[in-house]
Amino acid sequence: MKLACTLAVMLALPAAVPVLAGDSVPPFLLAAVADKSRPAADTALDANRKPAESMAFAGVASGNTVIELIPGGGYYTRLLSKAVGPLGQLFSVVPAPRPDAPADAPDRSVPIRAIAAESGYANVGVMVQPIKMPELPTGADLVWTSNNYHDVHNVAGIDMRVFNGSIFAALKPGGIYIVIDHAAAADAPADVTSTLHRIRAETVIQEVTAAGFVLEAQGTALHNASDTRLLPVFDPSIKGKTDQFMLRFRKPAH
Repeated sequence: MKLACTLAVMLALPAAVPVLAGDSVPPFLLAAVADKSRPAADTALDANRKPAESMAFAGVASGNTVIELIPGGGYYTRLLSKAVGPLGQLFSVVPAPRPDAPADAPDRSVPIRAIAAESGYANVGVMVQPIKMPELPTGADLVWTSNNYHDVHNVAGIDMRVFNGSIFAALKPGGIYIVIDHAAAADAPADVTSTLHRIRAETVIQEVTAAGFVLEAQGTALHNASDTRLLPVFDPSIKGKTDQFMLRFRKPAH
């Protein structure tokens, strides 16, 4: 009886999916990573960020409509644009300035608008939205957020059910929601999102599934066992090499 219960629990757990380089990554994703228009500052990060493997885990496909949340400097903006190709569409959603932001605060949409204006990136649309309740395009195949779900937690007054609910509404039935982030220790307190800029995978799973998503798989390509998860992600000894989790959620088809 005990063995049967153990097996039932094991079968109920989502698969941990190792995504490897080489034959397991579609050629069009390798071509997106190899694209000559990518700046050297981006390609220097590839060895640690493993973009081809990460996009393969997400199931990015040519012709997809993708929503990229909080694109930062545009590392994945360029990659996702090339991956979905001219028949696809990428909406990069930049956080709107806080109401109390100083007048001279930098405009975070500038680097993304610059990419969208470059030759070869005509499929990139830039949106500036309040992160607490973003208004997103509907019918998307995929919503992608990388290394910033923990920062959403740090937005004053944020309701994560509302935030994730807006993503659920944006996706078509059967659509995918990808969350990649810096892993926190299993016993980390809630404020680890602001102190170390990490988050527990279990916290993300609980919040996203509460919005109606189903956890489909957990990727291991960005796992780094040497990261103690106890240092801030900007610490020179671990910066760019943190242990990261990849979670693939699916909006039910019915």
